[in-house]
Amino acid sequence: MPTVALQKAVLDDRPTRPSSSLDGVRAPSRWRRYLDLTKPKVVALISFTALVGALLARPESHRLDLLAWGVFGIALAAASAAALNHVLDRHIDAKMSRTRGRPLPAGELTTRSALSFAILLGVCSMWILVTRVNLLTAGLSLLSLIGYAAIYTLWLKHATAQNIVIGGAAGAAPPVLGWAAVTGSVDPNALLLFLIVFVWTPPHFWALAIARRDEYARAGVPMLPVTRGVAHTQLQVLLYTVLLCIVTLLPYLTGMSGLAYLGASLILNARFLYYAWALVIRPSPQLPMRIFRFSITYLMWLFAALLVDRCLLGTLA
Repeated sequence: MPTVALQKAVLDDRPTRPSSSLDGVRAPSRWRRYLDLTKPKVVALISFTALVGALLARPESHRLDLLAWGVFGIALAAASAAALNHVLDRHIDAKMSRTRGRPLPAGELTTRSALSFAILLGVCSMWILVTRVNLLTAGLSLLSLIGYAAIYTLWLKHATAQNIVIGGAAGAAPPVLGWAAVTGSVDPNALLLFLIVFVWTPPHFWALAIARRDEYARAGVPMLPVTRGVAHTQLQVLLYTVLLCIVTLLPYLTGMSGLAYLGASLILNARFLYYAWALVIRPSPQLPMRIFRFSITYLMWLFAALLVDRCLLGTLA
């Protein structure tokens, strides 16, 4: 992360809005606000995909301690990146109704304390991954953290409407990290899991961007529906969903998974494709957020299907 940005974050230690407790509303407990900094729902999904990646890796021997430390270290790295994102995006968050209640724009934590918390999480993550797991996982996790917290948040997010496509590489890393944690290597199947999450990211996030396009416009963030319009973004959601349907067939076509996964992926893809098609031919104000929420469930069940399929094949032992 650039030194100038860190110095600015440390020096700008004033809350942007009075705490809600001053308005007669009981403020959330302090530990809960620190937890909010980590985006726990996002970290839970990241940890799950990392866990599935580790369990699909088929190492010669399954060491539960290595698996546990690996997923825990990856989760801490993701939490650190999320907290850094809160620090770096605090002024943008204050301009958007979806995010102005976050701890920093709400004035419930200072920038200094949030930054210190993020650094502590990152240091703990690297210590665990280096000493308890392996250097490959630590290095890849560090690159992912920097890619999201610095390259995407500081540069890509404000530089191009394709920000989420390019920056999606950082968010797609967890299955590869889980794989590397238990094997010490990365093979083509791990990269296939990466590809699935990478292609999933644009239709997932652009659905949210359509729903919140006015807020992104006010905040000066060049998301695709702001720069190219809603109709163009709707078409892109459909096209990426079609591509996602093709990519998610690859685990079956390459022999990585079997019929159980194939059946689940076809059902999930059919629903995702239906939503994306409806977004183009008969859009409604509620549909983008419906797609956004479904896409989270979609990814969770898709990776669960990969794991269940492997269990049914008797290769997890």
